[in-house]
Amino acid sequence: MVDIATRVYNHKWKIDPIVRSLIDTDFYKLLMCQSVFRNRPDTTVTFSLINRTTRIPLARLIDEGELREQLDHIRTLRLRRGESTWMRGNTFYGKRQMFTPEFMDWFEALQLPPYHLERVGDQYELTFEGKWPEVMLWEIPALAVLMELRGRAVLRDMGRFELQVLYARAMTKLWEKVERLKKIEGLRIADFGTRRRHSFLWQDWAVQAMQEGLDNAFIGTSNCLIAKNRDLEAIGTNAHELPMVYAALSETDADLARAPYDVLSDWHEEHSGNLRIILPDTFGTRGFLAHAPAWLNEWTGIRVDSGDPAAGAEMAIAWWKSRGQDPKEKLVIFSDGLDVDVIERLHAQFSGRVRVSFGWGTLLTNDFRGLVEGDALAPFSLVCKAVAANGRPTVKLSDNPEKAMGPEAEIARYKRVFGVGEQERLEVVV
Repeated sequence: MVDIATRVYNHKWKIDPIVRSLIDTDFYKLLMCQSVFRNRPDTTVTFSLINRTTRIPLARLIDEGELREQLDHIRTLRLRRGESTWMRGNTFYGKRQMFTPEFMDWFEALQLPPYHLERVGDQYELTFEGKWPEVMLWEIPALAVLMELRGRAVLRDMGRFELQVLYARAMTKLWEKVERLKKIEGLRIADFGTRRRHSFLWQDWAVQAMQEGLDNAFIGTSNCLIAKNRDLEAIGTNAHELPMVYAALSETDADLARAPYDVLSDWHEEHSGNLRIILPDTFGTRGFLAHAPAWLNEWTGIRVDSGDPAAGAEMAIAWWKSRGQDPKEKLVIFSDGLDVDVIERLHAQFSGRVRVSFGWGTLLTNDFRGLVEGDALAPFSLVCKAVAANGRPTVKLSDNPEKAMGPEAEIARYKRVFGVGEQERLEVVV
């Protein structure tokens, strides 16, 4: 097992680059990329870094030259032979050849496109613009670089023994969480922590801890490189990016109202009926379910990713019942702001009523709260989102208005089209 503290103390970026592979990314990004490659390859999309936690002055903490060095390194990466073999030949969700030969040929030749970086006050403006299948693959590595460089800035002045004690405490903290989770009968949980992890080495350690501590209750990781290296299931389906871009391309209000369902229609065709998980909250869960076409009734489950998670699950259960479905046969995946106490509560509330699963993110792979003075390593809310498609702004409403994004006039239009009324504002944990 890697001695993380010693590695941090001795590391130079060329030995330990933050992103070391094109598949050091979330599985859903590759699945969505293939769908976009097939259905919307010529769409021009702009992604932008958004620091929701503005009290964290990233441009004062992170050296611009070091940031450019890491981003430039990512542009040198190419898919390795073993990684290609894993993608071409592995079985994902019971399906062989999840990735088509045409997509793999394209991916094997891919170099990520250029980026634009500019310091604006105490923050960085980081954007990526180009063909959708190419620029979308910047999201996860860009976030990983910013999060880890921020951590390295805090750790830089620590001595060797101070680092050893810090990581020993962090390991103990995580292991105590694992021991609590072991007591939950019927638990199903996966690592969803790539985007805002403390570091690649720490995420890899956390995954190994989950493997050993939870055995079969730990069902896999969203990180493709770790899944490959640790012989785990790669976990993931799709994200808000797809409906946000499809909606931005809509010409009329009627087209806009259909956009979330057009996404899932293309997804269904792409995966021949597999990976049938609905993410309904992009423009409001209640409206999505109320107007959902009948062919979505039979889909496997729903991912709850914003708003009150219990309320979201209850809404899904009521919807399935109204459509003549048995909720006990359906899957609810919770994936927003999770930590052990929330996992325990939601599992107790919904186990037996639906099939329950958890995608545990930032507070699995980046919980250093209380371990250094001033909580300088506490995780914060950093995202990289599609902000425009073919020159038109994207919008996300969410079930929590604190996560909404887009121009005010467009947000108002989307609320009207999707029938979104008053929403409860909830603190964005991470």
